[in-house]
Amino acid sequence: MEVTIDDASANDLPAIAAILNEAIANTTAVWYDDPRTPDWMAAWFELKRLKGWPVLVARCDGRVLGYASYGEFRPHAGYRDTLEHSVYVDGSARGAGIGRKLLTALIERARENGVHVLVGGIAGENTASIGLHAALGFQEVARMPEVGQKFGGWLTLVFMQKIL
Repeated sequence: MEVTIDDASANDLPAIAAILNEAIANTTAVWYDDPRTPDWMAAWFELKRLKGWPVLVARCDGRVLGYASYGEFRPHAGYRDTLEHSVYVDGSARGAGIGRKLLTALIERARENGVHVLVGGIAGENTASIGLHAALGFQEVARMPEVGQKFGGWLTLVFMQKIL
């Protein structure tokens, strides 16, 4: 499987939304309860564009298999060089190394853009994501038990960071 990573366009938003909405419905990778609408996705994408924050997509044979981005960690000016990232892979393509390719490309883009720290917030049960982040040099800096909930249970939030 030959996977390429490139910048997303507005034409990719339906595929990105499908990946995100599948994760919302079936995983604890994202703690939203409701699917994201086309209007929400368009506003999200426009904010990324205005702020200069990348949205990268993984493609194979023209199909979007995953995406990655970063954005504001906290709204205060002192955090301006620390950004929080997200990586999501289509359910049918998980475990094939696409998340690693996306996160590696996102780290490189963050370096190019002068980001000092990337932070990932990961569900404590998501050992695959925690392992991926550790393999790419992220360190666990906080573990917060029972700060979120989904599917009727409490979730632990793990913060991992990489100083670039």
